[in-house]
Amino acid sequence: MLYDKAPLVRIYSQVHCITREALFKEVVDETMTYLMREMLHSEGGFYSTQDADSEGEEGKFFVWTEAEIGRILGEESSEIFCRMYDVSEQGNFEDKNILHPILTPEQASKFFRREVKEIQSLVSDAKRKLFREREKRIKPFRDEKILTSWNGLMLSGVAAAIKISPDPAYLEAANRTVDFIFAKLFSDGRLLHTYKDGQAKILGYLDDYAFLAAGLLDLFEATSDRSKLDRAAELAEIMKAEFADETGSGFFYTGRSHERLIAQSKPVFDGSIPSGNAVAAQVLLRLYHYLGKEDYLRRAEAVLQTYYTAMESQPFGFAHMLGALDFYLEKPKEIVLVGDKKNPATTELLAKIHSLYLPNMTLQLAAPDEPLEKISTLLAGKKQIEGRPTVYVCHNFTCSRPVVEWDELRQLLEA
Repeated sequence: MLYDKAPLVRIYSQVHCITREALFKEVVDETMTYLMREMLHSEGGFYSTQDADSEGEEGKFFVWTEAEIGRILGEESSEIFCRMYDVSEQGNFEDKNILHPILTPEQASKFFRREVKEIQSLVSDAKRKLFREREKRIKPFRDEKILTSWNGLMLSGVAAAIKISPDPAYLEAANRTVDFIFAKLFSDGRLLHTYKDGQAKILGYLDDYAFLAAGLLDLFEATSDRSKLDRAAELAEIMKAEFADETGSGFFYTGRSHERLIAQSKPVFDGSIPSGNAVAAQVLLRLYHYLGKEDYLRRAEAVLQTYYTAMESQPFGFAHMLGALDFYLEKPKEIVLVGDKKNPATTELLAKIHSLYLPNMTLQLAAPDEPLEKISTLLAGKKQIEGRPTVYVCHNFTCSRPVVEWDELRQLLEA
């Protein structure tokens, strides 16, 4: 399910930032490789699902027998690989084997008395050979609907991957997906919900607007592409006009342009995907700190106030709403980097900022000749220092002095 893969990419990217462990980045890169190979439309946009069964048999495409692996890898390599990936003659899934890592390369090196690099090379070579063999099988059915909301979640995942990886394919996939959505799934000033076989249909729901706007904001912070921020703000305005409950608070799932319903629901509980109201509140709070529009803050506050008691009594159903509440209460660190985007020193500093786990922050890149008061009145009169990439960190209406050294900036950001 795309709505599983997308948040997992984001979570593993964030955990890599926290732990610096290479394993988590490896999971991100392997998952992104799968998504771009199997789930990405040629023009952009990610498909919805790929089945677990093929030829009427659960897992047939994905599972292996010990004999198959031995034939493909040879006796010596298969012994090591099977030990590392829980492959046995009796199997771990209906007499066959799901490849499940139970030994790290470091553990395997001790077990088999080999160098770690030798083990890693063996595993990489084995995976390539097994993948080539697996490609000969009949693939599971793929549901090629492209859903706007799920692609919004995917853009957030790709944005997180971009922050930790220099692979240009991630940025290309994100940009193509944004272009595809606004070319194929945006008509007459409204989003459409689904696209398949050249046809887009069904007026967009709250999730489509909220998730896509959040994904665009994440991409803006990952790439400093101002057009993504502008698009997110455009969607927020439509979201307000279409879905806001003007007699109460929060947002309805269906908009004013939809057919009239007897009763309109407001999605507030997280399920298999985040709640539309939680993500809408997050989007409005983030946009408020970027654009300064008080209406965004007021509407987000109303959502948080309305569901505050429910968050206290049922926190596991409100994880994303609690995230919005944390952002609201803690206030984000508003990071402004003044520097030339084409300057390697600027891009290097941006990459270092991206390497940190900063859940409550905003990030903007300003050109050296750009008046910083356009970003915030708190930055009036401030500028780049000695032609070097210069960072100002503002929090709760107070800004830091200009910072040009990474060690000092990191300490300031992680405080």
